[in-house]
Amino acid sequence: MSSRVPLRLYVNGDRHDIEVEPRRTLADALREDCGLTGTHLGCEHGVCGACTVLVDGQPVRSCLMFAVQAEDASVRTVEGLAPDDDRMHPVQQAFWENHGLQCGFCTPGFLVLAAGHLETHPDAGEEELREVLSSNLCRCTGYQNILKATMCAARAMRKELDA
Repeated sequence: MSSRVPLRLYVNGDRHDIEVEPRRTLADALREDCGLTGTHLGCEHGVCGACTVLVDGQPVRSCLMFAVQAEDASVRTVEGLAPDDDRMHPVQQAFWENHGLQCGFCTPGFLVLAAGHLETHPDAGEEELREVLSSNLCRCTGYQNILKATMCAARAMRKELDA
């Protein structure tokens, strides 16, 4: 007997009508039911932040949220950051230019976290960004280039707003 329930998700502007078990996590639904594998699963306990997505603009550990809790919400994953196929989001561009990634496993979570924060707090300074970024874990970079990249992205995003 299947206990699957119908679910409507709006992910990166696209509607996804899927069926899930009520206890399926948002991370698993994104990866397995929507085919969006950019959201990584690290610890599956909400500690590492690799699975960070934006739900109605707020950062969420998608491994801790049930998919059914996101019904009719706007979900944004790393695949939805770039404005189009020809340009990267300023945070993605800054990570690329400032070596804010190494193995890349934690990168999607950091990109989504940084983009979401900078889009709502474009004047964030170094201390604020250091605090925001401290919620995610990286085993390779030592965080300096992640912070540097996020600061560069903040400057670029402020320039766009001023233009």
